[in-house]
Amino acid sequence: MVRSGTGSLLGRATYLTGLGIRLPERVVTNHDLAATLDTSDEWVRQRTGIAERRIADPCEAASDLGIPAAKAALADSGLDPRSIGLVITASISPDQMMPATAARIAYEAGCVNAGAFDLSAGCSGFVFALAMASGAVAAGLHDHVLVVGAEAISRILDWEDRSTAVLFGDAAGAAVVSSSAHGGGRILGFELGGDGSGAGLLMVPAGGSRMPASHETVDARLHYMRMNGKEVYRFATRIVAQCAGALLARCGRTVEDVDLFIPHQANIRIIEAAAKKLGVPKDKLYTNLKRYGNTSCASIPLCLTEARAEGRVRDGDLVLLMGFGAGLSWGACLLEWDS
Repeated sequence: MVRSGTGSLLGRATYLTGLGIRLPERVVTNHDLAATLDTSDEWVRQRTGIAERRIADPCEAASDLGIPAAKAALADSGLDPRSIGLVITASISPDQMMPATAARIAYEAGCVNAGAFDLSAGCSGFVFALAMASGAVAAGLHDHVLVVGAEAISRILDWEDRSTAVLFGDAAGAAVVSSSAHGGGRILGFELGGDGSGAGLLMVPAGGSRMPASHETVDARLHYMRMNGKEVYRFATRIVAQCAGALLARCGRTVEDVDLFIPHQANIRIIEAAAKKLGVPKDKLYTNLKRYGNTSCASIPLCLTEARAEGRVRDGDLVLLMGFGAGLSWGACLLEWDS
C-alpha cells in the first residue's frame, strides 16, 4: 500500500477551492435499455440502484465533457486560468492513447501556462489525481492545480453485455487545488493503495501494447470493458472500510466525526454494504447513482458538487471521499469544509 500523510506533514496546507461538473444532455433510462437488452427497469434497479444515466453524443469525447467542467471549476475558484501550474486528468476513457486528454483540456480551458498529463487508476482516478495535485501544491511546485475526471465510458462498453452496459454513464467533474483557502475545504490527508493481482478482474483487454488492435481483437469485441462482477464486489466491500478506517486513524479522527461520506458511485449494493461495514449511517451517506449510474472518475466530483449545491456540506464538516476500481486500486481523501 502507498500512503501519503496529512496535509501538515506534506508541507504547505492545501485546499480544494473550486468545483465544476458537466453532464451530457441525453438521458437513457432502464426502459430504454430493455428495448435492446435482456433486462428490465426492476432488474436493474434492484441489483444496482440505477434508474437512468447520461450518454454523450456521438461527436463528444471525454475532453468535450472535461473542458466545460474545468471552466466551471476555475470560475468557481475565482482564479485566472493562466495561474494554473498543472492540469491532471483522470479517465478510463481518454480521447486517445496520446496525446494526453489533459493537454486538450488545459488549452481549451485557458490554462496556457500549465503542464498537463493523464492519470490511469480506474475509478479511483479522481482521488489519486487529487493526491498528486495536493502533493505538488504542498511541495511548492505549483500554487494551483486543476484536476479533472472526464469520462465517455459509453465508447468502451459492449452494449450487448448486460453485466456492464446497465452500469455506466458519461460525465465530467473538476476541482481546483490551491495553497491558499478561499472557500471549499482543507485537504487533511490521503490513503492510496493497489493490488495488481486483481488487474484482470476489470479491464479493456485490447488496444494497448500487450494486445494491439487487429481484426481478431475487433471481431472478439476485446476493445470493450470486461468485468468479473462478483469478485469486484467482494474487493470493494472489503477495501472501502479498510482504507477509510486507516485514513481516519492517521488523521486522528473517527467514523463518528465524519459528517458526509461520498463513495465512488459503483453500485448501490456495494455502497450500502461498505457503509454498513464502516459504520456510516445512511443519513451521512451521499449518493446520486440513481440518476447517473457509474461515471467512474467523474463520480466523486459530481457527488461533491451536487452535495454542496444541496446544502449537504457546511462549514466545519468533515467530508470523506472514497474511490475504488480497476487495478485493483483504492484511494480515500479527508476534507475539512469551509465555504
